[in-house]
Amino acid sequence: MKFIFLLRPFSSLFIGGSFLLFSSTVHAASCCGGGSASSLILPKLANAMVDASIDIEKYDGFWNKEGDHINDPPGSSLSQYRLNLGYAHRLSSRWQASVTVPYAWNDNQYGGLNMKTNGLGDTGFNLWYEAFDGMTCVWKVNSLEDLRPAAYFGVTLTAPTGVSPYDDVSNNFDITGRGFYRFDGTMLLEKTIYPWNASILLSYGKYLERSINREYGKYIEPYDKNLGDRLLGTLSFGYTQFLASMNSLTYTLALSHLQEEEGKINGYTDSTNGFKKRSFALTTAYATMDQSWVFKATWSHTINRDGWGENFPTTNVITLGVSHALR
Repeated sequence: MKFIFLLRPFSSLFIGGSFLLFSSTVHAASCCGGGSASSLILPKLANAMVDASIDIEKYDGFWNKEGDHINDPPGSSLSQYRLNLGYAHRLSSRWQASVTVPYAWNDNQYGGLNMKTNGLGDTGFNLWYEAFDGMTCVWKVNSLEDLRPAAYFGVTLTAPTGVSPYDDVSNNFDITGRGFYRFDGTMLLEKTIYPWNASILLSYGKYLERSINREYGKYIEPYDKNLGDRLLGTLSFGYTQFLASMNSLTYTLALSHLQEEEGKINGYTDSTNGFKKRSFALTTAYATMDQSWVFKATWSHTINRDGWGENFPTTNVITLGVSHALR
C-alpha cells in the first residue's frame, strides 16, 4: 500500500479542493443576483439563500514535484462524487454569513485494488463584508461612479470535519478532507456593465499546526505538523443574454491559479507536500427574471501537460447546481 501513497499523494485529498475554487460548488450569484460571481455570495436584495450542487470529478493522471505529468496505470479509474449544501444569511445591510457542507463518495480502481468509501468533507464557515450600499450593476456608463465595482472582503474558517490520513483509514483513496483547520482572507471584486461582467478573486490562507499520533490507522510517535500557506487567484469574464421572458443566461470563463507552499514537521520543512495547479472553467447559469432561482452547470478542467501543475492530480469536474434566494 505504501506504493500507492507515494505515487498518488493527492488522489482523493481535496474534497472541494480550495475555498472558492469554482469547481468545488455551483456558487450562487453576483450582487445583482444573476449568477456570475465565483463564490457563495448572497445577492444585495436577498435576506437568505440556499444552495445545492453535485460534483462529478474524474482524475486523469497527476503532476510530480518537478511539474512532469504522469499518466495513471492502464485500467485505472479514479472518481469522486460530492454533494455540496450551502446556506447564506444576511446579518445586516453590509454583512452576511454562510456555511458550506460537502459529502463525498470515492470510487477508485488503481493498481488492482477496488475501493469505494464515503464520508463528510471539510466544512467552510464564511463571513463577508460588502463595501458598497446600492446595486453596482449598470446598463450604461454615464459617470465614474458607474464604474465602481462590487467589493467583498471575507474570512473563512475551514473545519476538518472530513476523513483525513490521520483517522482510521487504509489508504489515500479513503480520504475526504485535509485534517487541519485553515483561515482564509479573501477579496472579491465584481463588476457588471450589461451584458458583460468580470470579477477577480484573491485569497490567502494559513493552516493551524496540529499534533499527530496516527497515520492511516496506525499509531505512531507523536509529532507536530503544519501545511504551507495557500494562495488562490481567480479571474473570470462573462456575458449575459436576456430571453424574451426576461429570464437570463450567463456564460462565464474563469481562469485560476492555486498553490500551497511546503509545510513543516516539528519545525523542519516537509518537502513531500506543497503543490501548484492551474485550471479553467466554463459555466452556464440560468436565472429567473426576479433572480430568485439560479441553475448552473460548470465544467472545470486542468490541462494534463508538463508545467501546468506540481504535486497535484489533473482532473475534469462537472458541477450541476441550483440556488434559491429568499427576499
